[in-house]
Amino acid sequence: MRVLLVEDDHAIVRALTDLLEGEGFAVRSCATQDGACAALATDDFDIALLDVTLAQGNGFAVCAAAREAAPDMPVIFLTASDDEYSTVAGLDMGAVDYIAKPFRARELISRIRGALRRTAPASNVLTVGDVRLDVASAAVTKDGREVFLSALEYRLLLYFLQHAGKLVTRENLRDAIWDSAGGYVSDNALNVYVKRLREKVETDPAEPELIVTVRGLGYKVGE
Repeated sequence: MRVLLVEDDHAIVRALTDLLEGEGFAVRSCATQDGACAALATDDFDIALLDVTLAQGNGFAVCAAAREAAPDMPVIFLTASDDEYSTVAGLDMGAVDYIAKPFRARELISRIRGALRRTAPASNVLTVGDVRLDVASAAVTKDGREVFLSALEYRLLLYFLQHAGKLVTRENLRDAIWDSAGGYVSDNALNVYVKRLREKVETDPAEPELIVTVRGLGYKVGE
């Protein structure tokens, strides 16, 4: 995932770049409105993080350029905690979220991933083995028979299927279900959620073949 970071505070740029790259994102940073608009014209990004106030230009102009260059790309504004006008103006321009400074690292990453999930195009139907998930109707079937999942179990399965064939770390999963769980998800709670999901989608939950544990790392679904 490629992130356009528009921020003119060098300390914040360094901290955010280290944080995002550590989470697997590729970051391109720009300190000015003109630089950011040029980047949008020549490169593709999955999400943009825009500071409202820049030494040269402002984040609103960059947001307008982003909407023109990539209408479906999520934009998140970085604002001062008491800057209500900028927050409202940014959301009115089409931003999907705003994050107040100073940032809490884990919340920032969770909200970025949430924005990406909400705006990502999804295939209508995702499958692994004999399990089928219809995204449009949120219907899940196994071997043609409907499987009834809780909202959190559905969210887990959707995340697994969207990342089929790839290693899914436990931290990825905790971030993916954070909103549904209503707060921080512990390792023990995650174990319970995965166990319940396996009981509904695995032929033999004691010997899982769809959601396979990668010891010490996380899980892998499908090939």
